[in-house]
Amino acid sequence: MVSTVQTAVGQYLRNISNAVFSTFEGMAVTMSWMFRRPMTIQYPDKIEKPIEETLPDCYRGILEVDTGVCTGCTACMKACPIQCIRIEVGKNAETAERFLQRFDIYVARCMFCGLCSEACPTGAIHHTSHFEIANDKLDNLLLHYVPGEPIPVYKPKKDVEPVRQPKGQPYLAVRALCAHAWRKEDHPDGSAPAGGGPK
Repeated sequence: MVSTVQTAVGQYLRNISNAVFSTFEGMAVTMSWMFRRPMTIQYPDKIEKPIEETLPDCYRGILEVDTGVCTGCTACMKACPIQCIRIEVGKNAETAERFLQRFDIYVARCMFCGLCSEACPTGAIHHTSHFEIANDKLDNLLLHYVPGEPIPVYKPKKDVEPVRQPKGQPYLAVRALCAHAWRKEDHPDGSAPAGGGPK
């Protein structure tokens, strides 16, 4: 009986000893980081340069369309497995000229697979390095790349390289138009939205 009690007490004390040792061992690792250079960066206020500039060219960010080199073939819309791209192409009955009436990308549904950009014969649709598009309304994640008047489709010419917009510029232009529309919708009196509104 005495030996059983002694064994139980001994085991109890060993458990306490192991717990104390494990705690100090873990805290030693934690305390060692107090004297090292911090690795945490306050994003986005204290970064050396914009994150977009540090991403590789093959990064699959938000899709953009250079409507100036779009042929209206709808290959990207057909290639999209989740139908997040909507294109409408019209035709002038008199001149037989084709033009883009609608080119929308629903970013909230896009899974950034890149199948649309691979299918595009002219490279009009491609991924950007932009990724910040958080918003409180899903409708605000629908990007209209033909926001106003219809745009004539691009007609490829042999041995002539098309004039392309710099990567990221079409998206930023559409984003600015969307942001203006959001502010007008949420604040018709022209007041500034809380928090500065979408950018």
